[in-house]
Amino acid sequence: MAELDAEAVENFLATPTAFGLPSDTLIERIDTHISVIFLAGPYAYKLKKRVDLAYLDFTTLEARRNACERELELNRRTAPTLYLEVVPVIQTAGGLTLTETAEGTVVDWVVKMVRFDQANLLSQMADRGALTVSIVETLARQLAGFHKGAEVSKADGGRTRFAEILESNKKNFAPFVGSIYPPKVVERLGGLYTDTLDAQSGLIEERRAANWVRHCHGDLHLNNVVYLDQVPVPFDCIEFNEQFARIDTLYDLAFLLMDLAFRAITDQRLAAHANATLNAYLQAQTPDDLSQTLKGLAALPLFMSIRASVRSHVTARMARNDNSDAVALGERALNYAKFAEGLLSETEGKLFAIGGLSGTGKTTIAKGLAPELGGTAGAVHLRSDIIRKRLAGVADTDRLPSEAYTQAASDQVYAEMVRLAGIALDAGQTVICDAVFSKPVERVLMEELAESRSVSFAGIWLSAPAKVLEARVDRRAEAGTDASDADTRIVRQQLSYDLGDLNWPVVEADGEPEAVLSSIRGTLDLTLPPS
Repeated sequence: MAELDAEAVENFLATPTAFGLPSDTLIERIDTHISVIFLAGPYAYKLKKRVDLAYLDFTTLEARRNACERELELNRRTAPTLYLEVVPVIQTAGGLTLTETAEGTVVDWVVKMVRFDQANLLSQMADRGALTVSIVETLARQLAGFHKGAEVSKADGGRTRFAEILESNKKNFAPFVGSIYPPKVVERLGGLYTDTLDAQSGLIEERRAANWVRHCHGDLHLNNVVYLDQVPVPFDCIEFNEQFARIDTLYDLAFLLMDLAFRAITDQRLAAHANATLNAYLQAQTPDDLSQTLKGLAALPLFMSIRASVRSHVTARMARNDNSDAVALGERALNYAKFAEGLLSETEGKLFAIGGLSGTGKTTIAKGLAPELGGTAGAVHLRSDIIRKRLAGVADTDRLPSEAYTQAASDQVYAEMVRLAGIALDAGQTVICDAVFSKPVERVLMEELAESRSVSFAGIWLSAPAKVLEARVDRRAEAGTDASDADTRIVRQQLSYDLGDLNWPVVEADGEPEAVLSSIRGTLDLTLPPS
């Protein structure tokens, strides 16, 4: 029997009867470059197109079946409730059917998924201003756990793979030079990539040797994450060419960071999201993993830039195929290329510290400042409360006993903060440290660290009346959702401290966070990004 042509299968799946639905049911169709998705009632059915591209070949029935089964297996890692089964399309004497027990010949395969409201895609939530910092922080923590458990791949990744990606980018830019891209933009970008890859090759190979090339998602942007039951769920990972997904974990994260940072250029509502994602990802690491991840941040500008370049030439190709929106897509493609170039601009890391007694709002202020302090995704935020919990091997919200707050234990926390900050500074990152810093020696540690790395330093001391401090820590303790163990007793104890020579500028912190941030911006001569 001759193989049934693709059009016949697609026409069948476009009908309600294929899914046992009433004849007046609307079946929606979504086309991608390699698949057709049919939205039918409560489910979605994904059919592989019979295409032969440079990186995949779906022209045989067996290849399409294998791709469907692999898609089901891999996506169940992050979206087990979305991906249900692989279903055969069967040719019977009476026609086509999706009934698995039917007698006949299998002519194709589809992945059956739970259908969801497209409005719940994080991309659409971002467009309408509904994507909160809390959602992306949750996603980042999930991603950190996913990467931790992902299969290690020593044979993939590395300098050679990135060189191949850059060569592919060069070829994909070429058809649009002179139309979408001014020649000098592509030339500059190519030169920057050559220099940056040469500079980061040692680190990239070191990370591969340390098992940070793993079987990741591979296509982790906002359009591939859906918000279901108050949880972000990544789906549609790369299954058709595993080389594209067996990558450095930071390269996987870089797509999400790039997507958020690029959107923030034109949408101030997303100004803090990339930085919040980065820091939530870092704070979810174990102490040993965090050291390696911080060191790996030296390659993050390159990783994010490559992601932007790929998105650029993909968008350029869309512009060529879409006459109705060609101008806007062309402009977007060029903006991606310029963004990719800007990510590779050399920036000098800086060190900041926010000190103050418990309840002054140090973490809130540090978190508010971090996105504004430069770098590809803002500053690395190191918080003493999180470090203390990591060293103790407990969850952020687990309360520690009093012996965890001895002078020796606190000295260890500050020493670890200095160590981690030093690694991040060596990776070219700007760092903001958040701790009480009540002792002169603790503040000197920060100043000496900056001096040892030849970077600029600025410390801020937050101050507020005792009643404000007590009220804040009481509210925080009652909520039970924060890493700080401070309560009213601790605040009263801290109020008796001799702070010594306080040479950091003092900012009153009894007002709303935005007012405090405004005062600090003035003190540090920071410019608020345009709204």
